[in-house]
Amino acid sequence: MRTIALRVARYRPEDETEPTMQEYEVPLREDWAVLDGLNHIKDHLDGTLSYRWSCRMGICGSCGMTVNGEPKLTCGTFLTDYAPGPVTVEPLRNFPVVRDLVVDISDFMGKLPTVSPWIVDSEDAAPAEGEHLQTPEELDEYQQYSMCINCMLCYSACPVYGLDQDFLGPAAIALAQRYNLDSRDHGAHQRVDVLSAADGVWSCTFVGECTTACPKGVDPAGAIQRYKLTAATESVKSLLMPWGRRSDLPRPSGADQDNNAWSREVR
Repeated sequence: MRTIALRVARYRPEDETEPTMQEYEVPLREDWAVLDGLNHIKDHLDGTLSYRWSCRMGICGSCGMTVNGEPKLTCGTFLTDYAPGPVTVEPLRNFPVVRDLVVDISDFMGKLPTVSPWIVDSEDAAPAEGEHLQTPEELDEYQQYSMCINCMLCYSACPVYGLDQDFLGPAAIALAQRYNLDSRDHGAHQRVDVLSAADGVWSCTFVGECTTACPKGVDPAGAIQRYKLTAATESVKSLLMPWGRRSDLPRPSGADQDNNAWSREVR
């Protein structure tokens, strides 16, 4: 049976002050991902190894780790792509390590609710009867950003977040855009202060590593640059129209909405 070496980062805080590397030989099979190799270690070689995983289908986002220096979902990263090895598996960068390959994600989880990642109904509108209908064109406006699975690979790849943990971060901003661009949502004015703050979109230097790392093609870098235009437009409007924000006005409909698609970002 062919094998491949996995060099796995180990950190046991009760015994060690710094992470160490430990090497294991695991079967090299055509259909085995890096996660399968880790499960083999856990089940057959070393039951003390700690790491996160859940669905094994690229949906839950919990198995993100650093594989040969790059942030990857280990369930979708295959051992054969790294043959003959070795394959180095480390925790996601830019996060505190709790144990072995497990990182502390409390900072990320704390930032998510600050962008109101849910559909905000209009305060003036009566509750809708039945579905909130959308056209395919309205769905296309935000669908790409809705694919985020909160795997945090973009945070691990982001050099800005690595230097400044106050940065809101790629996934949170992209998720805010997902709802800002949703025709059913009326909460863009609630998100503007968070997104336009110094630690919001303006901290991004547009390196683009977040988009490169994203396993779902969300393009967080594009979402951030798109909202920079929105924030700048909103700022100019607040200077020219100090008596009220355009974000409080109703959305355009019909031809006006088609001709002014960008206006969804400031409402």
